[in-house]
Amino acid sequence: MFRRKKRGLKIYLFRHGQTTYNRDGRFTGQSEAKLTKKGKAHANKIARELNDKEFQVAIHTHLSRSKDTLKSVLKYHPECVILIQDDRMIERSYGDLQGETHEHFIDRIGEKAYDLRVHGDAIENLEPKQREKVEEFLGTEEYKAIHRGWAVAAPSGESFKDVERRVKSFIKDLKKFMRKNNVNVAISAHGNSIRLFRKIMEKASVEQTVKWFIPYDKVFEYTI
Repeated sequence: MFRRKKRGLKIYLFRHGQTTYNRDGRFTGQSEAKLTKKGKAHANKIARELNDKEFQVAIHTHLSRSKDTLKSVLKYHPECVILIQDDRMIERSYGDLQGETHEHFIDRIGEKAYDLRVHGDAIENLEPKQREKVEEFLGTEEYKAIHRGWAVAAPSGESFKDVERRVKSFIKDLKKFMRKNNVNVAISAHGNSIRLFRKIMEKASVEQTVKWFIPYDKVFEYTI
């Protein structure tokens, strides 16, 4: 496709900007949510950070927050001539938690109204300060123990292991595509798909992975 040979093909991976659900402290999952004013500023910051980079292909999911963040980036990249939609990089589904506020979730944990073997990993979608609040009244040992739910999905939702499986498939196909076509790629994705992408690419442990908070305005760069 592109004849000029590149030395070290690049992946530029970033999260969409803040959405109305993020702003209001709700579990978004695969629900549709629009970028806020701050979210658009996040997208513009990503665009500036990538301004001096070069990529010929961009990948997004079907959700508007992924596509709208990418639009801001693409204003500076006329060399990007191919757009691909791939929902293997979509956000983790939180099933029956989608739309619920984080505060309500935290209150119900405090009341022991949630089975933490099922819902415990949802804590990793909270802001760091909210995680600290949960740990404070659960206790350190119980807080650590809930991460054993790595392979347990909330009802009608996905586990981290489910997301890792589809992201691993995506990475395998992505590398083949990049090498075959000799292209750099930008990916506009979501917090938990990025979490698992990082785990695979950086060979991180489960313990490391669940501690990460994925910022709205950071670009993760990988060379293959």
